[in-house]
Amino acid sequence: MNPLSINASTYELDEMVFDLHIVQPEIATQALPAILVAHAWDGLNTPIKEITQRVARLGYVAAAVDVYGQGIRGEPTGDNSHLMNPLLENRGVLRDRLQASYSAIRAIETVDASRMGAIGYCFGGLCVLDLARSVPDGLKGVVSFHGALTSGGLTDTKPIEASILIEHGWDDPIVPPSDYLSFASEMDERMADWQAHIHGGAVHAFTFEGATMPAHGLQYHEAAARRSWKSMIDFFDEVLR
Repeated sequence: MNPLSINASTYELDEMVFDLHIVQPEIATQALPAILVAHAWDGLNTPIKEITQRVARLGYVAAAVDVYGQGIRGEPTGDNSHLMNPLLENRGVLRDRLQASYSAIRAIETVDASRMGAIGYCFGGLCVLDLARSVPDGLKGVVSFHGALTSGGLTDTKPIEASILIEHGWDDPIVPPSDYLSFASEMDERMADWQAHIHGGAVHAFTFEGATMPAHGLQYHEAAARRSWKSMIDFFDEVLR
């Protein structure tokens, strides 16, 4: 297994400082494609850092971003709506923060800025879809794992250039089938190259082993987690290699 280099950095926007957790192969002979990793509603915590390491082991520069602000973190198994909801209510601010983090990753010396990807989980899935909706330079593909699908009133009309992969639990009570159908219409209207893998029997947060709250629609699903990760690998092999 190739050794990894792990570094902490920051970026700034509107007089706020945000953290960046960068993981990459220690030995690289050329600039590598990069994958932005967007956190769930608990912020840039240990679970998303572990995912970032898994992504880097695939041969990418992986960078977990922070849209809450330096040191602002929730609890992985707690109620973090007080952190997430203000950004859901102002998707323009969220977009600005995502674009700032994206620019910071593209500026990393070892990154090939023409080959960028992004993945996100739950709230982070919504984040990477909003990033794709903003059509930034160099973004080739995004993957949303059990993420929210609504546009939140964003009014972009430009064709979406990044390819999009949705990994969605069909029984997810937080993201109902009606949201999925509206998203499909939006993607078609914006001429996006998109695909969706619908996992029967899976609910929200199906990739997180610690998710064991079926009464709240949160439950780990081993098969869906395994299949969606393999699907992501194949997707990025196509759009970034």
